[in-house]
Amino acid sequence: MHKVLLLFFFTFIVGTSWSQEGKTELQKFHQGEKLQQEKKWNDALVIFKELLKGDSSNIEYLWRTSYIHSILGAEQKSESAKQEWYKKAAYLGKKAITQHPQNAKAHYAYAVSLGRMTEFASNKTKIDNAKLIKSEAELTIKLDPKTAGAYHILGRWHREIAGFNIFERTMVKAIFGALPGGTYDESIKNFERAILLEPLNAIHYYELAQSYLARDEEDDVQNAKNWLIKATQIQVKSVDDKNNKSKCEKLLKEI
Repeated sequence: MHKVLLLFFFTFIVGTSWSQEGKTELQKFHQGEKLQQEKKWNDALVIFKELLKGDSSNIEYLWRTSYIHSILGAEQKSESAKQEWYKKAAYLGKKAITQHPQNAKAHYAYAVSLGRMTEFASNKTKIDNAKLIKSEAELTIKLDPKTAGAYHILGRWHREIAGFNIFERTMVKAIFGALPGGTYDESIKNFERAILLEPLNAIHYYELAQSYLARDEEDDVQNAKNWLIKATQIQVKSVDDKNNKSKCEKLLKEI
């Protein structure tokens, strides 16, 4: 009888301990998720890095840690420091899609890291990554058509390719034969789609305005102004929102 009671007591204690550990992990995840939603990137990163140490294959921890590295990488002072953050983001993003190939967020995080690495890279690096960035963004949309950020990436991609000079286009043709797309019209369509999905994110409006200005057809300057005015009317809820609104206001004054 005593042995039965002891066994029951031991099982209860161990079971409760496991339950508490699981609860603590879940609580930490929800806390990190909330911080990420509030765009408190540094605080969110601390939590997700800690969670990732305990479960290195968890898709939520992987893609979120990758994505936040891409975001915070842009805040680093030197280009070399930025690239180190982007490389870490790409490593985690690649690991995420290797282990979870059907997860849209994994492909999105990887595409973001590649885009950030390429932003101020040499022409060769831009061209080398161009096809992969496009395919990762398109696969994200195939897996989850409501991922606004993937349309944003494609909007940037089409504008970048459309703006290539003759030398760059020759390099693209030599490496890939040809890249389908790469027009300002496609860029505009993708940014408009991103706005439909995330109407409160001013960065989509800013980039859409840039695409109108780059296309530079009749009424495009006015179109750019109209979208920028809408962006300045979005309520600011975070530091990122404030920065994006400032970019829109600055561009509006310039044009």
